[in-house]
Amino acid sequence: MPAPPTVSVSRDLTDAEFAELDDLLAATPEPLEPCDAVMLDGFLCGVLVQPVLLEPETWLPHVFDFEGQPLPDTADAAWLERTRTLILRRHAALNRAMAEDGWFDPLILEFDDEAEAPEALAGVSPVSQAVMPWVAGFQHATLCFPDLAEMPDDAVMAALARLFRHLPAETDEEREVVATLDREQPLASLDEAIEDLVVAVADLSDLTRDLRYKVDTVKRDTPKVGRNEPCPCGSGKKYKHCHGA
Repeated sequence: MPAPPTVSVSRDLTDAEFAELDDLLAATPEPLEPCDAVMLDGFLCGVLVQPVLLEPETWLPHVFDFEGQPLPDTADAAWLERTRTLILRRHAALNRAMAEDGWFDPLILEFDDEAEAPEALAGVSPVSQAVMPWVAGFQHATLCFPDLAEMPDDAVMAALARLFRHLPAETDEEREVVATLDREQPLASLDEAIEDLVVAVADLSDLTRDLRYKVDTVKRDTPKVGRNEPCPCGSGKKYKHCHGA
């Protein structure tokens, strides 16, 4: 995939643009399997809190396909440009919100009271059902880029556990973690679940920020030569008149 254009502004998406983005993602050429808009929102947050700074060309393929397969050469250029523009705008807006406010508004779709939750959510607590698709997108990012989950940091593990409690537990260890959280940090409503989700992501952002923006310094093998000092090549000339010219 070619490198995406630089996003100059971080203006967030409107409700209409979120709906448009969901339709655009659904139009991804088969047989690729893309994220929907809600999963994308979680995925973008999972990308942003990594301990390494990920460029869009690294993570965009995993938006259009869970396996990260590239888009076909026949993909419509106008469709791709519009889809990518909306994705990058949301990415930039989330990044700005985390950096400036330490808070963001996740894209969560609450089920109607009279509607039955999808079969995939069977066994998930009612409070978790609405946030599970978002958290699944976040988990998708941690599977694609495992640096975060592999950090030897108990605070990182605790924040991840607070997020992944909303996913169906598959092992006895996971069920034990969920039971402990439900007992010690119960979530009585969807609003409480969303607030805890945002705080957990903000915590991860803070815990990984120094690593994400770490700048490696270059160490010289030999001392720096002054311009008026003899050139180290042995010519007898001053450095500024020899190799420093």
